[in-house]
Amino acid sequence: MTRHSGHERLAALWEPGCRLLGVNRAIMGGAMTWVSERNLVAAVAAAGGFGVIACGAMNPDQLDDEITGTRELTDRPFGVNLIVMHPDLDRLIDVCIGRTVTHVVLAGGLPQAATIRRIREAGLRVLAFAPALAIARRLVRSGIDGIVIEGMEAGGHIGPVSTSVLAQETLPHVDGAPVFVAGGIGRGEAIASYLRMGAAGVQLGTRFVCARESVAHDNFKKAFLRASARDAQPSRQLDSRFPVIPVRAIVNDGVRNFTEKQREVIARIFFGESFVRVREHFQIDFRRKIENSSRRTKCVRMAASHEAGAHQPDSQPRLIPHRSTPLARLRRADRLGRRRRARNNLAPKR
Repeated sequence: MTRHSGHERLAALWEPGCRLLGVNRAIMGGAMTWVSERNLVAAVAAAGGFGVIACGAMNPDQLDDEITGTRELTDRPFGVNLIVMHPDLDRLIDVCIGRTVTHVVLAGGLPQAATIRRIREAGLRVLAFAPALAIARRLVRSGIDGIVIEGMEAGGHIGPVSTSVLAQETLPHVDGAPVFVAGGIGRGEAIASYLRMGAAGVQLGTRFVCARESVAHDNFKKAFLRASARDAQPSRQLDSRFPVIPVRAIVNDGVRNFTEKQREVIARIFFGESFVRVREHFQIDFRRKIENSSRRTKCVRMAASHEAGAHQPDSQPRLIPHRSTPLARLRRADRLGRRRRARNNLAPKR
C-alpha cells in the first residue's frame, strides 16, 4: 500500500467521525478537569483534532469565561464536557447555547432524553458515554449524535470492562450514531485498529497531558513520562456497603491516603465514633508492641552473637527467637489453629 492510498484509506475510515465533529482528524481530546482548558483545547483544534473543554466543577460564569478565552485562541470547532450530576447543569447548558458552542459532551452518568432533546433543538450536537451496549442503544433511541465508549484502561474514573472487550461488544451492533473509542490509546497503530473494527474516531486524554501546550505542572508531566504501565492502578473499594467509583491513577501518597480515608469513613458510618477510638487505641498499642518486640529481638541477637563469638570465633552469629514476643505468639497461635482445623476436617461426621 502506497502512502497516498494509506491516507485515502484512513480518510474513509474516520470520515463519519470527522463529519460529525467538523474536523480533519477524528481525534477527540479527553476532558480532564483543570487540564483540558483553553490552551490545550485550542492546540488540539489547531492540529486538526477536536478539543473539549472540561467543565468539571466550574460554575456558569467560569465556563462562560473559558469558552470566551478559547474562542480568542481558535476559530475551529471545539466542544464542552458537562457532568450530568452537576447541580447547575441547566444553566451550564444555557451558557453553551448562548455562546453557540458546536458540541456538548455529556458525562458522569446517563443523560435524560429531555436534556439531549433540549440541546439538539438549540442546534448543538450532543455526544454521551456508553459503558455497555444496552446503554448505547438507549442513547441512539434518545437521539444522540455520537457515542463514546471508554474502557478501564483510561485514566480517571473508569468502568469495569476493558477497551478491547467493550469495542468488540459495541462496535458491530450500534447503528444510527458514530462511535468513538477511548481508554489506553496512545499510538497510531491502536487508532487504526479500532477504526478498522468500525469506530468513527478515538478519544485521547493522558497522551495530551504531557503536551507543551498543557498547563499541567512540569513535575506532573514528568511523573507520566517516567512511569511504566504497571504504575497506574485503579483505586480499590474496601466495602460493598460503601460504593466507590474506581479511579485509575499513578499510585502515590494521594492514592494511599484515599484508601485510608475510606477505612476511616466506613468505620465512622457503620461502627460509630467509639469503634474508631478503640481501633486507633489498638493500632497504637500494637505498634508499641512491635517496637518493643524489635528491641527485644535485637537484644537476643546481640546475646547470641556474644555467645557464638566466645565459643566459635569463625562462625556467624545465631539468632535465638524469643517465644514471648507478640509476633512469636501470633505465629504459634496460627500454627495451633491450622492443626485444630485439620483435625476437625479429618474427624468422622456423625
